[in-house]
Amino acid sequence: MKPAAFDYVRADSMEAACALLAEHGDEARILAGGQSLMAVLNMRLAQPALLIDISRSASLARIEVRDGQLEVGASATQAALEWRPTLTQELPLLPLVFPHISHVQIRNRGTVCGSVAHADPSAELPLCLLALKGSVVLRRHQGQRVLPAEQFFTGMLSTARAGDELLQAVRFPLAQPGQGFGFREFSRRHGDFAVCAVAAVADAQSLRVAVGGVADRPQLREWPLLDGSALDDALNEFAWALDARDDPQISAAARRHLVRRLGRQAVEQARTPL
Repeated sequence: MKPAAFDYVRADSMEAACALLAEHGDEARILAGGQSLMAVLNMRLAQPALLIDISRSASLARIEVRDGQLEVGASATQAALEWRPTLTQELPLLPLVFPHISHVQIRNRGTVCGSVAHADPSAELPLCLLALKGSVVLRRHQGQRVLPAEQFFTGMLSTARAGDELLQAVRFPLAQPGQGFGFREFSRRHGDFAVCAVAAVADAQSLRVAVGGVADRPQLREWPLLDGSALDDALNEFAWALDARDDPQISAAARRHLVRRLGRQAVEQARTPL
């Protein structure tokens, strides 16, 4: 299929994009990398009247450390973040995750913020943002607001972004001394969306586990230090709380098994010194 007819405008600045969103609201869509949006348009699951292209906005392509967080702008590509020389020290979880995100050609064009805005429950970057307790910066023509990741994702391909807001940036808190990170994923083929993905963050006092690909959005649990049967019990409770359903890909029982198995592997990796 081909997309329905639409108008196209290139916005070379955040201000220009916000002005267009203020005028057109839900009738407009932001085009950055287009790796998710173009598929949706081609299937006519969305039929916007206007596409606002921000891909050439230099100000929105910045990746920089601010106030203990790594801020990634709306037009920064996944590859630009993946190949950042200091990423391993700043966000050790992401180098574990990037090899599982589609293929290098997609990462070269797809944006970090685009994946977060699309909010596919099987996508890895929304899962990481939640696991790291990151946030999103939403900009409108007359101000901005910052939402924690757990408030931003509201359901399947659904977020708290209003029609006149631009997802200006996402913010990942920098790794702290003593933290460890783990990631495990199961997919049908390398590069496919995850059937189940688990990210873990551990320190000397607590454990944080996030699961994607099972519920209608990534889900997070935080526990005190757990080990042995206590960890198994907590992961089992988490698996059942996700309300997995049978589908043509895999049964609900198999998904719950993956949460338990991959969850333990991710936790063990997070607790293993580098």
